[in-house]
Amino acid sequence: MIKFKQTQLLSFLCCFLILLPSLVRGECTCEAEDEDRNKSLALKYKLAALASILVAGAIGVCFPLLGKTIKALRPEKNVFFIIKAFAAGVILSTGFIHVLPDATENLTSPCLNENPWGKFPFAGLVAMASAIATLMVDVFATSHYSKSHLNTTKQVNGDEEKTGEIDENPVHVHTHATHGHAHGSMLERSGSSELLRHRVVSQVLELGIVVHSVIIGISLGASESPKTIRPLVAALTFHQFFEGMGLGGCIAQAQFKSRSVAIMVLFFSLTTPVGIAIGIGISNIYDESSPTALIVEGIFNAASAGILIYMALVDLLAADFMNPKLQNNGLLQAGASVSLLLGSGLMSLLAVWA
Repeated sequence: MIKFKQTQLLSFLCCFLILLPSLVRGECTCEAEDEDRNKSLALKYKLAALASILVAGAIGVCFPLLGKTIKALRPEKNVFFIIKAFAAGVILSTGFIHVLPDATENLTSPCLNENPWGKFPFAGLVAMASAIATLMVDVFATSHYSKSHLNTTKQVNGDEEKTGEIDENPVHVHTHATHGHAHGSMLERSGSSELLRHRVVSQVLELGIVVHSVIIGISLGASESPKTIRPLVAALTFHQFFEGMGLGGCIAQAQFKSRSVAIMVLFFSLTTPVGIAIGIGISNIYDESSPTALIVEGIFNAASAGILIYMALVDLLAADFMNPKLQNNGLLQAGASVSLLLGSGLMSLLAVWA
């Protein structure tokens, strides 16, 4: 079985959730914009957002996982390609339209010193570095496993060849039994490498989603303006649902054990609600206009954007659209293209409200 250090990933995410509120605290050097504040009404909207986002995220991430009971949703079916293309469009739009512009706005804020923040596009730099780092993780993880698995396969083949040579008819055993086993080993290695990629993709994608989801949650929870929160409730609910579909599709293809699936689903479903709860708790001390908050949010958003854009283009869209099954089916190719445009278009439209 392919094993990953999920405990390290979970530890990082837990530390991130604990440390982020302390990182974004800071003295304000730029006055916040005047807005109608109503703490009691704002709290009601926040609680409604917490519940709706939690439910929508859980439904979205679990929907593609129903392939075990609903045959049409299995990874090898055409419908799965359509759903995954839609979800990939949502993730791509999230990176380009929602997260990266927010990072740019944070890191070019007039509340920050002109030198160096106003003289260099740091958001683009961090996003690029994040995308390259994601590529490195993708390549090194796949390469490391492929080499270790290849060495194991060679050792097994060598042992079987030695056993075959002891037989009274060594030529027959070697040319047929081991030849067939070699083909089986190649197929097994190919399938294992593909499974590994799906697992790496699902975990790195979840990391990118979790980072910006927590930041979004804290920003919403810390706001005390009902006028600001009201449109965000519906927008973030749809946002979480569609992102969940994309992540759920990757988890379904990764074929994790039930425990690992439950942990990943739980983490995704809880990140934004936990962020909202943290925001509510620190609303009296949190200042989104402080230089520290702007820099921390901007850097994390830019890094998240780089991860999401890379994962959407390389590991989701390129992998599926170059799949022989889709390449040899014109109708499926057209359907996936329309689904991609629809997903990215609808998610981009949400930028009007959030």
